[in-house]
Amino acid sequence: MDKLSIIVPCYNEEEAIPIFFPAVEKVVQQIYGLKTEYWFVNDGSTDNTLNKLRKVHSMHPEQVHYISFSRNFGKEAALYAGLQAAQGDYVVVMDVDLQDPPEFLSEMYSIIKSDDYDCVGTRRVDRNGEAKFKSFLSNQFYNVINKISQTNIVPGARDYRMMTRQMVDAVLSLKEYDRFSKGIFSWVGFRTKYLDYHNVERVAGETDWSTWKLFKYAMDGIADFSQAPLSLAVWLGTFSFIASIIGIVFVIIRRLVEPSSSVFGWASLVCLILLIGGLQLLCIGIVGKYVGRTYMQSKHRPIYIIKEKQ
Repeated sequence: MDKLSIIVPCYNEEEAIPIFFPAVEKVVQQIYGLKTEYWFVNDGSTDNTLNKLRKVHSMHPEQVHYISFSRNFGKEAALYAGLQAAQGDYVVVMDVDLQDPPEFLSEMYSIIKSDDYDCVGTRRVDRNGEAKFKSFLSNQFYNVINKISQTNIVPGARDYRMMTRQMVDAVLSLKEYDRFSKGIFSWVGFRTKYLDYHNVERVAGETDWSTWKLFKYAMDGIADFSQAPLSLAVWLGTFSFIASIIGIVFVIIRRLVEPSSSVFGWASLVCLILLIGGLQLLCIGIVGKYVGRTYMQSKHRPIYIIKEKQ
């Protein structure tokens, strides 16, 4: 009998948990020859999420398990903790808000068992119901990162996917502190098939992913899987240097041709100084981003700390 581990990160999801479990159970119970275990990961929630998980665990102690962090470490840490805890032959990552349709589980299992795939993922073909500006930024992120990175990330791809034990072990072998799972899932390789679906609204609660948080998450993804920003800093510095040399030559020639010419252009000079200074700060900031990530990795801090586990 195959065993399926279902990993569910949770942050302030007290309303969604009681709806999620029966909805998923209704689907998996119809899959023949499959035993399931659930690993809910409470990512330092400030509401009643932990008590809800305790209740579900008490009702299904052999099937439902949970991990509770000492504080909020982020969704990436929650995913990693769930993958480490999962014991199944196949592992699924799902959001608790049911934006990841449970009815796909049966099709995923059928494909991964019969079609020689290592992973079956999902991809949203639209973002109906989301803010247009947020959707625009998301689309541009995929356009940019796929142009500057050697790791291809499928546009609209979700974390919602079913993976073989071999692929999960490969993902766990990457011990990096700053994690970007969408990129990691692609980087490890393995044969993957994507199922398309239309955007689904949350069943309860509100999302914690603001536009600013998504933007920072996208920047982390670019820093993790591309060195293009460092190349940009080099090119900006080179351009600024060449432009300054041309400017100096121009000033010298002008002085030789017109010895009596007076100094002019204070405003433009100040603008140029500010421009060059800004470029320098930008390049230092880009380099600092990468140095900072190396610094955090060198500390060897744990990706998460568990306070309670059942």
